[in-house]
Amino acid sequence: MPKTEPGGDLPLSIVVVGASGDLAQRKIYPALFALFCQGLLPANFQVFGMARSAMDQPGFRTKIEQNLTCRYVPGVSCAEFEAAFLKRCHYLAGQYSSTDSFLDLFQFMRMVEGEGPVNRLFYMAVPPTIFLEAANALGNSGLVACGSSREWSRIVVEKPFGRDRASSDGLVREMHKVFTEESTYRIDHYLGKEIVQNLMVLRFANLVFEPIWNRQFIERVSIIWKEPQGVGQRGGYFDGFGIVRDVMQNHLLQILALLAMERPARFDAQAVRDEKVRLLRCVPPLALANVATGQYGPSESGKQRAYVEEPTVPSDSLASTYAAAVLEIDNPRWKGVPFFLGAGKALDSQVNEVRIRFRPVENDIFAASSGMLQANEMVIRIQPDEAIELKIMNKVPGLNMALQHTELDLHYKAAFDTLIPDAYECLLMDVIEGDRSLFIRADELAAAWNVFSPVLNEIETQKVVPMRYPFSCSGPENALGLARKWGFSGADMM
Repeated sequence: MPKTEPGGDLPLSIVVVGASGDLAQRKIYPALFALFCQGLLPANFQVFGMARSAMDQPGFRTKIEQNLTCRYVPGVSCAEFEAAFLKRCHYLAGQYSSTDSFLDLFQFMRMVEGEGPVNRLFYMAVPPTIFLEAANALGNSGLVACGSSREWSRIVVEKPFGRDRASSDGLVREMHKVFTEESTYRIDHYLGKEIVQNLMVLRFANLVFEPIWNRQFIERVSIIWKEPQGVGQRGGYFDGFGIVRDVMQNHLLQILALLAMERPARFDAQAVRDEKVRLLRCVPPLALANVATGQYGPSESGKQRAYVEEPTVPSDSLASTYAAAVLEIDNPRWKGVPFFLGAGKALDSQVNEVRIRFRPVENDIFAASSGMLQANEMVIRIQPDEAIELKIMNKVPGLNMALQHTELDLHYKAAFDTLIPDAYECLLMDVIEGDRSLFIRADELAAAWNVFSPVLNEIETQKVVPMRYPFSCSGPENALGLARKWGFSGADMM
């Protein structure tokens, strides 16, 4: 999208709050390094890290270096790029809730930045429970530019944004006391994935799909997220949120919105997000009868432990590590089409994909010679091995009229001779350039919580016990029962 960004020629300081943590080390710093290697960061940039851990500058840079990859600068030049990037990375220990710590950071930054206006990007790589106290301390320190000054200050916050509609509204309201809505970037890294961004192109740049993208031709849609790992060391964090808040209310609902929304009036941030909000407001609140929850137990071999045996997870936890839900969209395009969302940990594979099942062909003229036709299906695989597959009926070569379900496929790695950027690379670049298209607006966040808040409250109030399923299986039995109730098959859940 075209960008005319004021202050774009100013130096840039990127501040990573929570710089010693897993998110910062595995995702944010490697993404910044990738942008640096491609020449996409401003010539005069600095990266400042703040966390509670005590580290000196050489130790911090060594920690960052362990996760940097050289895919954009292979060979001997990589070491030179690493050295140049690490030279711009700085660290100061402090407390997230302490204004004095951020004042110390401010003085430290000015020593490095020098005099004059500076654009600043603040990345909150900390648990959601810390967002507000860190933002308040940040605002009190004078680090945030405000008013009509030439430089800008922007904040990036990670999901989940609150625990329900009420807490989300409160977080938005309090954060706005420090950062305006325009300067707040609520990141859902799935929106940065290449094939998720391609959903709009697939729909609105190809005439062949739009006439059939509706209830008349589409029978059902499933959006699946599966991960073979358990929660591991993240048990303490995960247990406070569960799989619905961690994956379904954000990642999967965002994919649904892009799949089902109407054509935006323009390809710009406001128009795209307007249509996503309109779509989400057409999704009725989820009913408990249309939800199945599960929690992984030990593997049948006994090698993998149960969720409640993970470090920092309470032995009586009722948190769901798997959830399935069927949503409907109450508008003319989609009325009557069920959308199955399934997400779980400790399952039999790692996959995130969309399956769009078209209605069967009526008046099948080949039934007598070839048996029943299989319905067409489109599979959009987000990870791993990004691909778009269209399953159609074809005649098998030969003298007989034999038909076979075959695939027309587009595998990204084979079709495009280019490196596919990491989601965080795309999203960080958008924040720097001021492109808000792939970030969650406050009214969009409210609409998303309206879908899930009532049922989450009901699950917790009634203390619904999730069904136990073995580690490394395909999922709990109640999810399969829910799927069949709505006309889905086991294949829709693969």
